[in-house]
Amino acid sequence: MYAIERRKWLVERARDSGRLDVTEVSDELGLARETIRRDLTSLERQGLLRRVYGGAVPVERLNFESNLSMRAKRRQEEKHRIAATAANLVRTAESIYIDEGYLPQLVAEQLKPARPVTVVTSSLATATALVNRENIEVLCIGGRVRAQTLGVVDHWAVAMIESMVLDLAFMGANGVTLEHGMTVPDSAVAAVKIAAIRASRRRIFIADSTKFGADSFAKFADVTDFERIVTDNTLPVDYAAQLHARGVELTRA
Repeated sequence: MYAIERRKWLVERARDSGRLDVTEVSDELGLARETIRRDLTSLERQGLLRRVYGGAVPVERLNFESNLSMRAKRRQEEKHRIAATAANLVRTAESIYIDEGYLPQLVAEQLKPARPVTVVTSSLATATALVNRENIEVLCIGGRVRAQTLGVVDHWAVAMIESMVLDLAFMGANGVTLEHGMTVPDSAVAAVKIAAIRASRRRIFIADSTKFGADSFAKFADVTDFERIVTDNTLPVDYAAQLHARGVELTRA
């Protein structure tokens, strides 16, 4: 494979999977890691990829937000493991905030409480999934509904959350880095997330490993704002070690 063909393949792979891992790609292609790193540096200079810890992400991913049906097609096995693991961390919480997004929705679907709980959510999809579930009372935040994610935003949503005191929040993001924390493409979404974090006694962050090392536009939290991060077992060990060094509890499902 010539260099130009390899770099075209790298861009297509990144766009398809959402992230490139240097070690995985070098093993798959049978090439030295330094060769792949040089390719990624060249592609970054061309504006096609952005280097992140351990690999690269496509540039359009930083501000592009896929809809729920697109998200449902990616990394299904990993996301279901994360959701099942996160749901086991509810413990004695009686009021639970579920963020918008596909992975938080999967966590919600795992909830089968033996006693009454209240689920507050900014997601119409999650509210619909839970409305007939035994022992769950659903409270859906009001406001403007975003077509991409069926999430509710704007000042109505923020004001409603600010009037609550919640036991636990499950939060997601489009990107997370050690330097800039958790980020999303839309500041209106970030505002709702900030309100939910402030209203909640406990906070758990959930994301598959492709979200780590990528930044989006609007920051809503630092990694240390959460009692625990739940991700899949493909997150690089050295990246996990850096999270631990910052005092972050990490579970790799």
